[in-house]
Amino acid sequence: MMKGAQCRAARALVGISTEKLAKLSGVDVAVIQAFELRICQPSSEAVHKLERALEYAGADFLPESSGLGVGVRLKFDSATARRLAILENEGGIARPDRITWP
Repeated sequence: MMKGAQCRAARALVGISTEKLAKLSGVDVAVIQAFELRICQPSSEAVHKLERALEYAGADFLPESSGLGVGVRLKFDSATARRLAILENEGGIARPDRITWP
């Protein structure tokens, strides 16, 4: 299970704020901040939601059993991460198609 320090490090690596992580995960900002500062341990369900949201954003968690130590790294190299960030910011507001059939 992800630790608070891993959450903080993953957020820094993928470049998102606690507010953005809260929107992606559905976990309250105050819970995320308390978890990262080791003030309290959220439910395992909340930690799982945070981990999935960070993985979606590009973080890769290293488990203790990997032999590499506990940690986090980027799934993508920096060039790929930049291209993905550019693509995510394009497009504008999505709206439903208004197709009428004869």
